[in-house]
Amino acid sequence: RENKRNKSKPSSSSSRVSTTLAAMKGLKLYSSSHQVLALAFITLALLPTIALSKCTCEPEDDGEINKEEARKYQIAAIVSILIAGGIGVCLPMMGKIIPSLSPEKDMFFIIKAFAAGVILSTGFIHVLPDAFEHLTFPCLKENPWGKFPFTGFIAMVATILTLMIDAMATSYYTKSHFNNKPGPVEVADEEHAGHVHVHTHGTHGHSHGANTTADDSSPAAQLIRHKIISQVLELGIVVHSVIIGVSLGASQSPDTIRPLVAALTFHQFFEGMGLGGCISQAKFKPRQVVTMALFFSLTTPVGIAIGMAISTRYSETSPTALIVEGVFNSASAGILIYMALVDLLAADFMNPRLQTNTKLQLGANLSLLLGAGCMALLAKWA
Repeated sequence: RENKRNKSKPSSSSSRVSTTLAAMKGLKLYSSSHQVLALAFITLALLPTIALSKCTCEPEDDGEINKEEARKYQIAAIVSILIAGGIGVCLPMMGKIIPSLSPEKDMFFIIKAFAAGVILSTGFIHVLPDAFEHLTFPCLKENPWGKFPFTGFIAMVATILTLMIDAMATSYYTKSHFNNKPGPVEVADEEHAGHVHVHTHGTHGHSHGANTTADDSSPAAQLIRHKIISQVLELGIVVHSVIIGVSLGASQSPDTIRPLVAALTFHQFFEGMGLGGCISQAKFKPRQVVTMALFFSLTTPVGIAIGMAISTRYSETSPTALIVEGVFNSASAGILIYMALVDLLAADFMNPRLQTNTKLQLGANLSLLLGAGCMALLAKWA
């Protein structure tokens, strides 16, 4: 009986221990589950705050606001960008002074490939991402801006319209150039010198030389193409340049403006080289060349001046500013990408002169990659 009593005691004590352990485990489980629930509750409570913080339309604090110091950097930006843009656009047109820069030389293909890479990179890496950012900004209305990819659509429409304008303008100028010649005339002007000679005889009713329909490979037809390319390309660059100028001029933070000054200076220099190469091939009259060069060089500085003038009223995160900048950037990206791929790269890389010269072809490819890479690197700062 004593042994049985002794045996029963350990069993009762062990049951109490096991009960205590089970209770402690339950308490731990309850405590851990309580912590999980508390954490989940806190997370759910903070979600609206996080969402609201992302959807704010207030300008981001990019640095300390200092209007006087920012104004100094903006004036320096106007001067440096004006000089760099002017040098860039004039450099390819100095073929008479620097023979290696003449369109007839192989070096011109290398420079033009570099400039085309710059323009292509500008469209894809600088302009198009900005357009996406502006037209998908959280403070824009969900309907319609959040329900349709307007950025890609506008860029596509701009590309198609550029193609149509390019084709129609080429057709119009070609027809007017070759079909509107008076009776017996021998054409040997500057555009046709050494290339096209038309000599008609009224009594015989036939012509020798160029036909009324120009061949695409004829020098006169190529000259018309270069004129159209340079004008459309300048349009796309100017739209983009004014927008970035206004953005820089409206900023009042020296920390934001400081890295942009150097980046945009190189940006305008490289873009100017691309445009200058097209202008030099178009063989415009001196007055037209000066007008186009000045127009390009002044666009970004004028944009900066406009931004400085409206800086007190301009808000880069207002819906109106976001929509206007996004639409224009999208259209500009479409124009620049089309011009770089179709009118600059495809035209030169399929040129028989480059196709039959392996060394020149390799140099043009490397130059293209270098130009695109340099411009892509600038995206880190601008």
